[in-house]
Amino acid sequence: MKWKFAISALAFSLLVANADAREREHPGPGLWKVSHGEHVLYVFGKYGPLPKGMQWRSQEVESILAQSQEYLTAPAFATKPGTFGGLQNVASVAQLFTLMNNPDDASLQSVVPHETYTRWLALKKRYLLDNKWLDKHRPIVASQALFHAGLEEAGLSRHDLVDGVIQKLVKQSNVKVTASSIEGDLPEAGQMIKDFHASGQNEAACFATAMAALEADIEQMRLRADTWAAGAIEPIRKLGFVDPEGSCRNEVGGNAYSQSSPALAATRANAHALWLANAEKALANNASTFAVLRMNDILSPTGLIAALEAKGYKIESPE
Repeated sequence: MKWKFAISALAFSLLVANADAREREHPGPGLWKVSHGEHVLYVFGKYGPLPKGMQWRSQEVESILAQSQEYLTAPAFATKPGTFGGLQNVASVAQLFTLMNNPDDASLQSVVPHETYTRWLALKKRYLLDNKWLDKHRPIVASQALFHAGLEEAGLSRHDLVDGVIQKLVKQSNVKVTASSIEGDLPEAGQMIKDFHASGQNEAACFATAMAALEADIEQMRLRADTWAAGAIEPIRKLGFVDPEGSCRNEVGGNAYSQSSPALAATRANAHALWLANAEKALANNASTFAVLRMNDILSPTGLIAALEAKGYKIESPE
């Protein structure tokens, strides 16, 4: 009788586990439709971070991919092979590790305003306990560590929980894949290090932004993640899907690197321009095309969907 009871208990626990897994399986938002006559481009909006343990599965995406002739990846830019060729010796590699610390081994307290540092201490105590190893780190490094710890406590995952599923569906559908990726140059390694060291003022502003995000926006981030998972469009529009981590990173990196390398700034714009060109070509040639964009590129009045609408294409939002 005991072994029968044990088997029954095991079966019940597996049933509960499967039920929990189904509860974590979410469809995400519906697809935006961009039309040119009878030709349609279906656009899926990605967002992150998302709830930990969430399992994304969209039958609509699976169905559209199965009938589409082409898949457009999101715009992306990468560095050309050999960009870091300047790191040819141990000294250069060691220099990269110094980027994590403040110039002249200054303390974090000495490079940010007192009010900001006081906020940092309170948030560090809450999210990072007493991690003294951050005391010598640059504001951008410390803010990223704090941001990630805040996401962890909020039950959000920094890992892409959607891309793997999409790639599997794309492979199953055997659809043509068109990338909108541009390769660009970065400054020579030594110059890049100098530029980064010169970005201290921008880093302090980024650090303050990260503090504000954790104090006021962490619950909004969780709400955005849950809203995206549920796929409710009107709440999605009202919330706005900003990327505080990305904005902070761009505030520092954009100023430090793009000013010294205009080509790199142009690479970002070229990737978006390439996606628009690929989208228009697909709308001209395919009855059905599937594409992925970040939610911000879909919802922003200056985003890629707005750019297509300005060109005269018909845009339909999911219900």
